[in-house]
Amino acid sequence: MVESMADRGASILSFPDDWPDHPDPILALHRMGSFDWDLEAGSLQLDAQARELFELSGRDDRPEALRGKVPADDAHRLDAVVDRALRDGSESYGAYFRVRLRDGSLRWTHTQGSVRRDADGRPYRIIGIVRDATEELRAGAERSEWRAAAEARRRRTDVVQAATAALAHAHTVQDVIDVLEENRGIGHLGATSVVMGLVEGARIRLVAEGPEGSFVPGTRVTRIDDPYPMSEAVRTLAPRFIESPEEFAASYPLLWPHLTDLRITSAAYLPLVAQGRPVGALGLLYHDKSGFSAEDRNVLVALASSIAQSLMRAMLYEEEKDLAAGLQQAMLPRTIPDVPGADIAVRYRSGSLGRDIGGDWYDVIPLPGGRVGAVIGDVQGHDTHAAAVMGQLRIVLRAYAVEGHDPVTVMARASVFLHELDTDRFATCLYAEADPATGLVRLVRAGHVDPLVRDGGGTCRRTPVVGGLPLGLSAEFGRTDYPVSTFELGPGQTLLLFTDGLVERPGTDLADGVRDLGEQVSSGPDDVQDLADELIGAAARRGGGDDMALLLLRRRGPAAQQAGGRLRLHVGAGDPEALSEARHMIRAAVRAWDAADRADEVELVADELVTNALLHTEGAAVVTLRVLAGPGARRRLRVEVEDSSSAQPRRREAGESAVSGRGLLLVDLLTERRGVEACGGGKRVWCEFGLPAGVTAAPA
Repeated sequence: MVESMADRGASILSFPDDWPDHPDPILALHRMGSFDWDLEAGSLQLDAQARELFELSGRDDRPEALRGKVPADDAHRLDAVVDRALRDGSESYGAYFRVRLRDGSLRWTHTQGSVRRDADGRPYRIIGIVRDATEELRAGAERSEWRAAAEARRRRTDVVQAATAALAHAHTVQDVIDVLEENRGIGHLGATSVVMGLVEGARIRLVAEGPEGSFVPGTRVTRIDDPYPMSEAVRTLAPRFIESPEEFAASYPLLWPHLTDLRITSAAYLPLVAQGRPVGALGLLYHDKSGFSAEDRNVLVALASSIAQSLMRAMLYEEEKDLAAGLQQAMLPRTIPDVPGADIAVRYRSGSLGRDIGGDWYDVIPLPGGRVGAVIGDVQGHDTHAAAVMGQLRIVLRAYAVEGHDPVTVMARASVFLHELDTDRFATCLYAEADPATGLVRLVRAGHVDPLVRDGGGTCRRTPVVGGLPLGLSAEFGRTDYPVSTFELGPGQTLLLFTDGLVERPGTDLADGVRDLGEQVSSGPDDVQDLADELIGAAARRGGGDDMALLLLRRRGPAAQQAGGRLRLHVGAGDPEALSEARHMIRAAVRAWDAADRADEVELVADELVTNALLHTEGAAVVTLRVLAGPGARRRLRVEVEDSSSAQPRRREAGESAVSGRGLLLVDLLTERRGVEACGGGKRVWCEFGLPAGVTAAPA
């Protein structure tokens, strides 16, 4: 304070050139004295008022005459101020210092000096004033004490405001505990130890303590009627202020012996009351505080009220969160089936908005022939209605897939179902039908985000899928003819399906989020379960109010066991040239796959199945040949013929002179196994041939 006032005085003083020859009367009116210090002659002249201020009786004009009147510390400080002003070219200076009086007491004095310099800037004279600063500094000290008290009040208020602000963002009980145990929080109130307990029936369970390990043994769970101050605060719903160690020891003899190591001098136990009932109690223990002022008590009671309201909100939030999560989980598949040739991981994380759950879902559907359907989707909205619609849509889509419909039909019928449902919601969806044996994946996208594919080496890329309108909207606008995208998933590659909640971030583009996800996938672990945990964990740490679903499908097997080749042909009804072309391409493909010794048999069987499809249905046929991995190094060649009829093929007994009825008999004799499976509105007839070991494929 002395230095700041000195600086202020230096800035005020500025003697004009016409400083009066006899200023004594003017200064005397203001209880000031003047001095004139000739630096070159080394003489110091003081007027009568200045001599009275210093209690000097003689007329010694040497500056050293004042040395005995000023304490050494003050003299050194005053010399430093003057020397600095002379050296740095200042025109004035100011300083407070003490003067020793005849009775030995000290008087605070303030001086202001104006430095005169010649044409070269050299100081040659200082003229100035001195005055009694005792009253000024006394008033300043009183103001300082007042400011200190005001600052203490402000700090207490700031602590309550800061705690209230932090508690406003607390969603869970653990969030409230974190605010209480935060070093920069309630610790600013000076408490040595902080404890908080929650009421559970007729008991109080300790949930927070600080510093760690400071709780009293045996008090982790206590009864409300136990002789403890926290129990008393809950029973009476009134704060309990303990203002001395003697009072603590006399009132709570069972508890006090365990607190002696903390050197407790006072304590405050506050009931946490919300909506008229106690939800817990807060204990604040001090080691350097004796007693509580009325203001202290008001601040602590206000703090307890804020904590109680936050706890009540947190408890309700957690109850609603548990209810929402339970409902959401009930709508999702309870188990994920084992799929031969594939590793699958699924994850779901609800949003952070209490009961505002969403409609995200996933599903894994076993299909005939070892294939699997992978579904990811998101119903519009974040409420229980969205979750209910999601549950119905998931079941319907699963039923259509299990019936054997192709991905286009599955998606189209699901869209019609949602459109006819009594709701205004739509849904985005991505349906992938994968064959782990061959790696063939067929995808249909309804307004959903594209999937990602991770290679065995870790490289991750976005796989564009031609899409249509979301489910519900496509049926409303009559555009349910979804396009199909096809690609081959190699051994060791992983297909990632996800909802936008996993990649959306406030203020960023969706494409940026997908790119960031791809980078996380590239650097993530190989195991799909570990990778799913890492991705969903990173999204959870990032936060966000949207729910999210994730499905990973990894095809097993080393690269050497990749499917040998694949041929797919369309044979139109009444098109003999197409049938002849198909025969030639089938023979060429089988020979290219180093299986020439089976070429005749494969061509014959494929021709028989295609002919049956064309004869007994009114539509075209689609024939597919592919080489499948088998046990060990053995491989199989699979022939599939799809048509639009749901009628099952029948074997007939042909007579000796009959010219038909022997087709399925030939198929049985020449193939290792055969079967029929539903496919959309029609069927798929298939059979398999065993191939010699080491058969590989060249591009057909």
